[in-house]
Amino acid sequence: MCGIVGYVGFRSAADVLLEGLKRLEYRGYDSAGVAVRTREGLKVVKRAGKLSALAEALEAEPLFGHLGIGHTRWATHGAPTDPNAHPHTTEDGRIAIIHNGIFENHLELKEALKQRGHRFSSETDSEVLAHLLEEKYQGDLFQALREALLEVRGAYAVVVAHEGHEEIVAARTVSPLVVGLGEGEAFLASDVPALLPYTRRVIFLHDGDVVRVTKTGVEITDLQGRPVERPVVEVDWTPEAAEKGGFPHYMLKEIYEQPWVLENTLGGRLREEEGTVALGLGLDPLWVRRIHILACGTAFYAGWVGKHLLEGLARIPVEVEVASEYRYRNPVVEEGTLAIAISQSGETIDTLEALREAKRRGARSLGVINAKGSTLTREVEDVLYIHAGPEIGVASTKAYTAMLAAMALLALFLGRARGTLSKEEAQGLIREMRKLPRLVEEALEKRPLVAHVAEKYHQAQDFLFLGRQIQAPTAYEGALKLKEISYIHAEAYPAGEMKHGPIALIDEHLPVVVLATEGPLYEKTLSNIQEVRARGGRVIAVATEGDERIRTLAQEVLYVPKVHPLLAPIVSVVPLQLLAYEIAVLLGRDVDRPRNLAKSVTVE
Repeated sequence: MCGIVGYVGFRSAADVLLEGLKRLEYRGYDSAGVAVRTREGLKVVKRAGKLSALAEALEAEPLFGHLGIGHTRWATHGAPTDPNAHPHTTEDGRIAIIHNGIFENHLELKEALKQRGHRFSSETDSEVLAHLLEEKYQGDLFQALREALLEVRGAYAVVVAHEGHEEIVAARTVSPLVVGLGEGEAFLASDVPALLPYTRRVIFLHDGDVVRVTKTGVEITDLQGRPVERPVVEVDWTPEAAEKGGFPHYMLKEIYEQPWVLENTLGGRLREEEGTVALGLGLDPLWVRRIHILACGTAFYAGWVGKHLLEGLARIPVEVEVASEYRYRNPVVEEGTLAIAISQSGETIDTLEALREAKRRGARSLGVINAKGSTLTREVEDVLYIHAGPEIGVASTKAYTAMLAAMALLALFLGRARGTLSKEEAQGLIREMRKLPRLVEEALEKRPLVAHVAEKYHQAQDFLFLGRQIQAPTAYEGALKLKEISYIHAEAYPAGEMKHGPIALIDEHLPVVVLATEGPLYEKTLSNIQEVRARGGRVIAVATEGDERIRTLAQEVLYVPKVHPLLAPIVSVVPLQLLAYEIAVLLGRDVDRPRNLAKSVTVE
């Protein structure tokens, strides 16, 4: 969720860049920098920390020029230091680049570049693009960028400046990038708020677009150099609406950010050729004999999915603990116990106290965390960042799917290291994990159907959510989302438990949401649906695309793309998020700030 700003025109580029980056601070960052084309060449100033540190540096060392690029970075590869901050330059300093996203094949590219004599000055994946551009550049910066990007794999928004050109070139795939059009000037930004002081005329770039921006115009092509036409849009957004990307609520924006978030969580960590993942943990996988997962709310359900993944792939016994209860029940912590604390904010007091109790009893600690610099990051021995970016909506959405992806990475890592998962099995799973951003995007395209179902059932007083095995936590998360933002009472149960009590609730007024995707217990789930139908319940099924059989059993079917059963919760939760959102909107609820709830629970 880093910030990008580019400018070419008649104003002071440094002033425009700094103002634009301030308007993107809500996206989160841990370092910032600018590159400005001056009479003496391309000059770079960058600092770790807040924008105030960069502003002070620019006061002490002013940069005069009318073309520049600026960036706020949230560290993924490499610590938040001055050398790792963007922009990055070629070794001769003539080209500067900024980059959002992940280059998944950066390690192999870096090794090849080193063998060809290139010297690197940072730990980032982004710097490889600067060196590729140095090799490709033959006088045409636009062409050089296209050629360089053909060699990289992953998600990106990149912006490039050259000291010898009065133009900026840029490109995007997955990560957002917007062009702003002025009179005698033009802008680039990762989000509209940076552009609002100067223009309302924008072009939203699409995946695969490459753009050349000058004072007088814009040229867009695809990666092969073929011309592309994109419409100029007049945005009429308030600053708050701009932060929401034009969405009516932060929650909806964050739901739609999930494909990008999954690219960020998974990208650069998957090693398909070796059949493993790179997590940078100091943990010895063979030391681990038992795992305690400690979490609250949505993070608890992510941990429950993690239990299925860890036990299934790494064959390690796992207990998932409600963090608020853990330290009060005299837990048994044996030698070889790994305590995994899961938290979006890293400040949840119940999770922190549960972790401290586990550590007091001898457990080793690992945090699955979104917020860098949080208390939890300082108290664990290892951190697995989920890289979801700032989450503004109180009801967690994109952080949840990122947590699930992170747990899949951890399970694969431990399974390979312990020999419980073969190389071939791991390679197959990695290939399936690479599909997740696209599959989630396909699930989001079904929003109109979800809205139709919400219209039919938003007046219901109660809902029941059912799922089996690894989809049981998805049912609980779906029920929680509905409760949180619509205030409708919702229960969730493992579907096999229905006949042990909850079946008494079912009548013709009760909508029952059933996770019925393909998997080992599909047939049993169909039997549960038939039990609901026999008692008059209204079934809303989440099913795998192409499943016609489910249509004969459910009144409503919300289809999701076919996915590996172990990864199904990541895709299946999307229609449940949308269903809760659409119902809450129809009921007039305050979606981003539901009553009685806080984003981070910091008191017991």
